[in-house]
Amino acid sequence: MNTATVLPHVTAALNAVSLLLLLVGFVLIRQRRQAAHRAAMMGAMGASAAFLAVYVVYHFTAPIFVFTGEGMIRPVYYFILITHVILAAVVFPMILMTAARALRGRFEGHRGLARWTYPIWLYVSVTGLVVYAMLYHIYYPVA
Repeated sequence: MNTATVLPHVTAALNAVSLLLLLVGFVLIRQRRQAAHRAAMMGAMGASAAFLAVYVVYHFTAPIFVFTGEGMIRPVYYFILITHVILAAVVFPMILMTAARALRGRFEGHRGLARWTYPIWLYVSVTGLVVYAMLYHIYYPVA
């Protein structure tokens, strides 16, 4: 096996782990379990960082993968992909700033920024999995 066949599945798994930890972190903070929330969110950041590292390696070592869906699904796919990419670039510094505020004990600022960061991060995680499913499971090109 080569990177082009393995790494997309690794990135999807890391993205799914991040999504799961984001959801768990949300539940934990609603339960006022700050230490557990912190652990879940740090885990989500770790999974996202690992995702980013693997994603960069994949795109430097694998050929470009072209979406093969036709008809109305094409603009739907590209809308999801474009919003995913733009918001992924936007949310990256937001995640760092949100975490930095929490780690410095600036919880009011953390909470205010997290109200924006969290739903964008969720969107990026979910749409990343949707793009993966569309590329590798729904509209997989036949050789």
